[in-house]
Amino acid sequence: MKVLVLNSGSSSIKYQLFAMPEATVLARGSVERIGEPRGEVKQRAGERETRLEEPIPDHESGLRRAMQLLTSGEGAPLSAPDEIEAVGHRVVHGGERFTETVLIDDEVLAAIEEHVALAPLHNPPNLIGIRVAREVLPRARQVAVFDTAFHQGMPPRAYLYGLPHALYEEDGIRRYGFHGTSHRYVATRAAELLGRPLEELKLITCHLGNGSSMAAIEGGRSVDTSMGLTPLEGLVMGTRCGDLDPAIVFHLARTKDLPIDALDRLLNKESGLRGLSGASNDVRELERLRAGGDPGARRALEVFTYRIRKYLGAYLAVLGGADAVVFTAGIGENSPSVRSEVLTGLAALGLELDEARNREAVGREADIAREGAPVRILVVPTDEEKLIARDSFALASAA
Repeated sequence: MKVLVLNSGSSSIKYQLFAMPEATVLARGSVERIGEPRGEVKQRAGERETRLEEPIPDHESGLRRAMQLLTSGEGAPLSAPDEIEAVGHRVVHGGERFTETVLIDDEVLAAIEEHVALAPLHNPPNLIGIRVAREVLPRARQVAVFDTAFHQGMPPRAYLYGLPHALYEEDGIRRYGFHGTSHRYVATRAAELLGRPLEELKLITCHLGNGSSMAAIEGGRSVDTSMGLTPLEGLVMGTRCGDLDPAIVFHLARTKDLPIDALDRLLNKESGLRGLSGASNDVRELERLRAGGDPGARRALEVFTYRIRKYLGAYLAVLGGADAVVFTAGIGENSPSVRSEVLTGLAALGLELDEARNREAVGREADIAREGAPVRILVVPTDEEKLIARDSFALASAA
């Protein structure tokens, strides 16, 4: 079965084509700058790379262009778009309605629409991708995989805020968590690497990228996570502030006369590593600057790694210990120095890093704990698209 995985953004479409059940990637590509005078289409299928610059007026035009690339030229992975039997869509917010992957029908589409208020920047473009795919690929089964679904098993003590309970009951104000497909994928893969059933394990997964989150996972179920109602809560990120005293917002509004939109931009786009360093939200650049003595880069990285260590200790307490800590995503997979700084001084908690193994583990699976240490420390590259493809294949096959 051929399964297409789509991640639709406000001005982009990213896609991968899989042959299932082997989960072999036949092609991957992106349509960027949709609606701008000069759009860009990129695709790699086998050894063949294509890059085009042309106007892409809307998402439908973008997906149709991608279909043309997938079906044309020597060695094309498809002879016709109808070969695609399932389309898996990444949908950011499913609220409490969706606790697992679902086949998309009109009722599901309406429910995703109802959750736009909880994810105003993400759900609308996700909906556009679904509607366009239904038009362009009408014979394929459409599947929704939700970022929030994996965390829906959290107990109330973990997801409720200390607010009047009516705000939860009437408005759905609670912690939902995000990056669920990544946390679920690396937890499953960690169990395979450890040679133990996922249902027996206590894991702490650290998805560290420009957007970062952590999850405490017990028996394959997320029991706590760092992101909240929105992706702003939790760890310090590339441009997001993470946890802060909420009264800071009132203070800034009063003393600087900042409107809501300016405060939103400040906390989501101008804070985090970029705001702390005054230079960049890219950890690679900050590590380079720190090596040259830049105080802003040093400050940003110290705050970033401290916050991760703080959550790590909290989740060890939540779980009553852990079998493994898993690092993933761009920073987690590729920065030995971040991993080392996070884990410094935690030997008493069973976390003993082998620095030689850590230095060698860049962008690949590895166990970087000291031999014989009670808690394993794993690096597991995430593959959210593969998880979406597997979910989509399973549902489409059963339907």
